[in-house]
Formats: sequence, C-alpha cells, structure tokens
Amino acid sequence: MTAPTAPTVLEEPARLRAAGWALHVYTASGTAIAFLALAAAVGGDEVAALWWLFLALLIDGTDGMLARRLRVKEVIPVFDGARLDDIVDYITYCFVPVFMLWNGGYLPDGPAGVALAVLPLLASSYQFCRADAKTDDHCFLGFPSYWNVVAFYVIVLGLSPTTTAVILLSCVVLVFVPVKYIYPSRTRHARGLNLALAGGWLVTYAVLLAQVPDPSLLVVVASLAYVAYYAATSVAMTLRGRAAA
Repeated sequence: MTAPTAPTVLEEPARLRAAGWALHVYTASGTAIAFLALAAAVGGDEVAALWWLFLALLIDGTDGMLARRLRVKEVIPVFDGARLDDIVDYITYCFVPVFMLWNGGYLPDGPAGVALAVLPLLASSYQFCRADAKTDDHCFLGFPSYWNVVAFYVIVLGLSPTTTAVILLSCVVLVFVPVKYIYPSRTRHARGLNLALAGGWLVTYAVLLAQVPDPSLLVVVASLAYVAYYAATSVAMTLRGRAAA
C-alpha cells in the first residue's frame, strides 16, 4: 500500500488562503445582517432586529479566534481584516442599535432625542479610531461601544425614554474614562471563566428574546448579573493594574 503523500509546499498556503478569504466573507456578512436588522426595525419588528443583532454577536465572537487559528493576517497580508471587523462592528454594535432606539420611540421626542442618538455615534467614532482602543494586555480601553447590549435591555425591558437617556449619557462619558474592559475571548485574566459567562449571557439573550413581551424575572436577573460581573471585574482589573504600576 502506498503511503499518503503530504501536501506540497504550495498546496497548504493555497488552502489557508481559501480558508482566509472565506473567513473574511464570514466577517463581512455582518454588513448584510446589519441591513436586515435595520429593515426589520423600520418595519416595526424590533424582536426580529434583535435576533439579527444576536447573529452578528455570534459572528463577531468567533471570527477573531478563527482568524488567529487560520493565520489569516499572515497568509493574506494584502487585506486588512481588522479594519473590516471594525467597520462591521461600528454598524452592528453602534449605528443600527442607536437607530433602533430612536426609531422605536425609546428616546425623548424632538431635538433632544436626536442629540441623544448622535452622541453615541460620535463617541464611538472616536472609540473605534483611537490607537489604544485595545491595550497590549488585550482589553478594551473605555466603554467598548456595546450599544447593541444597551438597546437589547431597553427594548426587552421596555425602559422609559428618561431612563434610556441616563444610560446613554453615562455610557458616552464612559467611552472617555480609561477603564480596561474585559475582551472575553482574549483578556488573559480569568479567560476561561469570562468565556463561559459570556456564553451563558448569550443564552439569556436568546431566552429573553423568545419570551418577549413577558421576559422571566429570573432570566433578567441572571442576564444582568453577568453585566454586573463584567463591569465590576473590569474596574477591579484596572485598579489592580494601576496599583502595580
């Protein structure tokens, strides 16, 4: 029996390049998902829009790990996957969710509501372009533009325009406060726990959406518990880092 031949030197990079381009398409599909979410929101189906944003979350949570495993940056050096990821994230994490809040009447009426919608867009424009947005120890510096998470809770819990305005303004300010926020798939501190809890939070996201308009209080509490853990751990990690400096 003839032993199987190993891939030639040319075959392996070709396969990796094909996989790399497929992964870039996977990331870029977030733009199509954003369009579908926007269309659903305009059509008045906010739950469908949030399901589309949930799919965008799943893609964003996996494409980076796949890119590192497939060495995409190395095998396709002519294409900037990080820039593509930032473009998709700005649309799905910022623009579409903020539009949903404005379009759905979750912001105050008139010019005040427009101003409240514009502020997160401007703050995130800064956040996405700052050179130190991701730190050397793999954290986000400043509130990492999780406007999709904000919109999710506002819509699912039916928060008032006043409460929503307070949350939006607080998060806009936090964009500029140098707290290191956990990057679940990369931050070394308690990485396994962070990934497990983030996965659990995604489950609560899906369950709460399935329960709209009557979300379970128990699931709401479990979901918000992760948010509290994320914020508290991020602040504690930042303070420890400053104390050790």
